[in-house]
Amino acid sequence: MEVLVVERIGGLAGFGGPGARIRSRGQVALASLSEADRRTLEALFKAAGKVGVSAMRDGFSYRISRTGKSGTETIEVPEEHLPAAITGCVTDELL
Repeated sequence: MEVLVVERIGGLAGFGGPGARIRSRGQVALASLSEADRRTLEALFKAAGKVGVSAMRDGFSYRISRTGKSGTETIEVPEEHLPAAITGCVTDELL
């Protein structure tokens, strides 16, 4: 079963950046996503995450990684381009 590793980065608090005091990440099984969400995700990976910059000031982006036959692929995508099933798997952790 393929699992996506999801990490929330950026925002006002600088999540995931150097010196950040909060780490936000989670995992979601690809099989648990709806067909529409899987299509959206596949399109983002094909575009190599190049969907532009967030229109929201201090908005979050998400770093999504998946491991397949050709190795690990990672993309960074602004929050507004992702399905709620992916962004909803993330939990915050104080460091």
